[in-house]
Amino acid sequence: MSDSIGATCAPLYRSAQKGVTASGSVRYNLRLIADILPEVTTERRPRRILMLAPEPFFEPRGTPFSEYHRIKALGELGHSVDLVTYPLGRDVALPNLTIYRAWRPPFVRKVRIGPSFIKLLLDGLMLPTILRLALRNRYDAVHSHEEMGLIGVWLSRVLRIPHLYDMHSSLPQQLTNFTYSGSSALRKGFEWAEHRMVFGSEVVITICQELQDTVESMGAGERALLIENVMGGDVEDPPSMSAADVRRRWNIAPNAPLVLYTGTFEAYQGVDLLIEASASIARSHPEVRVLAVGGEAAQVDAARARAVASGAADVMIFTGQQPARDIPAFLAACDVLVSPRRRGTNTPLKIYSYLRSGKPIVATDLLTHTQVLSPAVARLVPVDAMAFARSIADLIDRPEERERLSRAAAALAAEKYSREAYVRRTDQAYARLFDAPRDAPDSTNRARSGMVRQ
Repeated sequence: MSDSIGATCAPLYRSAQKGVTASGSVRYNLRLIADILPEVTTERRPRRILMLAPEPFFEPRGTPFSEYHRIKALGELGHSVDLVTYPLGRDVALPNLTIYRAWRPPFVRKVRIGPSFIKLLLDGLMLPTILRLALRNRYDAVHSHEEMGLIGVWLSRVLRIPHLYDMHSSLPQQLTNFTYSGSSALRKGFEWAEHRMVFGSEVVITICQELQDTVESMGAGERALLIENVMGGDVEDPPSMSAADVRRRWNIAPNAPLVLYTGTFEAYQGVDLLIEASASIARSHPEVRVLAVGGEAAQVDAARARAVASGAADVMIFTGQQPARDIPAFLAACDVLVSPRRRGTNTPLKIYSYLRSGKPIVATDLLTHTQVLSPAVARLVPVDAMAFARSIADLIDRPEERERLSRAAAALAAEKYSREAYVRRTDQAYARLFDAPRDAPDSTNRARSGMVRQ
């Protein structure tokens, strides 16, 4: 937008803001603001983005990591992001990012992963901040993560600007992954919300092939762009530990074979399977150490007790949550990396960091892993503790096989999962966003009648 157009619109924009107080009609005044703004053009220029993230940003776990790298890429591309998020999490300094936090109820100290009443409450408390920013500022697009796509779709229509939905998971599948509820009515509600968010968006970013397939099966493949979370859990903060520091801090001998798990301790991650496998390893390879990095305090205590009960306590070490900046030191310190996930379809972010690490990977033979991993770059085994233990033990005993898998994994990461490709795809998503015709409501209706196809 030229400076002259901005100068012409500014008095009307301020007038529209004042009208909110006089009339109390937020929707009317948002539309009034939209009416005085020029149509979005397809010229490539820096954009101002209102981003909605219903998570504790920043915390070292899946979706916040994904949001971190999306924001970082957008900043590098010259765009500025106003992020509305939960009142929980750590502030981070990224180029062109301003964080706005919702009000925190006094009784809320944390929010667990997955659907919950607390999450619904915090989602609602984001609304006043979202509306305040929408009335105060002029945005070029709304970019929504997860369930906040419902608000993002509505807001983008009111402001008459495009909407991008960042799809980190399938909402109906979350009910299964987190065993939250078996209610068919709730599942149908989640399905309706997902349908509305997909068909109400000009662009949908999917973070794994399974989600891309889901959007395509809905008849909205032309809106979807696959951008895998290739940066995993990497951050740019300088590390505070080295690989040698990791071994010294947790009393691991320099020559002891070390198996590493990083991630949350949610049930679907399969930490219980790793504990059972470690009990077998303790009997066959007592010199091995299994380091489990992550988990909340209560989850770590439960896992420790289970390790004692199963006979794995002599080889297992639980560190609890560690700073994201130190994860590379843990990766460098180990000999074998594991991902024992029991269920799910989204690719774990850790897999991309694992591939780049130059260390061999043992993972369960499930779609959550196989859409990225293959037998050529990793050991894929059934969801069985004994099979998992045998595969780990075999790699411990065969350094040449560890080296072969490590080289293959690093080559795959360099070829297919580079950061350059990630930034380029993000740029493509925004080029598509501003080139897309503004016909999402009509497309929604056509899709429901079976007229929209890939």
